[in-house]
Amino acid sequence: MPLDRVVTFLLTQNPEASTVFYRDTLGLRFLRDDGFALVFDIHGIMLRISKLPGFTPSPSTVLGWEVPDIAAAVSGLAQKGVAFERYPGLPQDEHAICTFPTGDKVAWFKDPDGNVLSFSQHA
Repeated sequence: MPLDRVVTFLLTQNPEASTVFYRDTLGLRFLRDDGFALVFDIHGIMLRISKLPGFTPSPSTVLGWEVPDIAAAVSGLAQKGVAFERYPGLPQDEHAICTFPTGDKVAWFKDPDGNVLSFSQHA
């Protein structure tokens, strides 16, 4: 049985805030609310944000995007009011962008439910 298309999943306790965040703030294409989940298209990959009251978000990254210019991506979201996370012990600059010894860069932010998302730029 071949594996064809990737589908990714997140959880939300607040579907209205998630719709606004993923559609308006991140610019993802909203397809529908099927009653069980919000469905978005990420360049041909389906994102299903399932409605689940009372869940606890993971403390680790659950979804990320590779971007060509992380500074521009961080600046763009910061202008929309998104705060970027700071983690003790990581070498993060004034914009909360962490640069690893390999030259890879990552910046983390959260959605309205506390799911950790990221931007990365690879060397």
